[in-house]
Amino acid sequence: MSLPTHDDAEAGPCSVIESIEQIGSKWRLVVLHDLQDGEKRFNELKRSTGASSRTLSRVLDDLQETGFVERRLEEESPVATYYSLTEKGTSLCPVFEEIECWADEWLDGSPES
Repeated sequence: MSLPTHDDAEAGPCSVIESIEQIGSKWRLVVLHDLQDGEKRFNELKRSTGASSRTLSRVLDDLQETGFVERRLEEESPVATYYSLTEKGTSLCPVFEEIECWADEWLDGSPES
């Protein structure tokens, strides 16, 4: 493994840092993880995530803007708004699985020897 060069440092943050900046807020991760189970209405997401209406609305707008979530409006009576993962959002599912495996192994609550 080679050490980063001066040119690498000038290129900006690595792709891991850039990824975390895009998906890394607590509420973004919670919503993305929750939508793995499929399309949900706003109030379903609110109940399952525990987010306030204001927080959830802001997070869903952010996730739509960055292309992770799509919104579908059903104009029957009553009007219903549904949210689901896009292809980009769905591509994170294996990442969540790997993080869960890592957490199962390393976050057991006991200090490292």
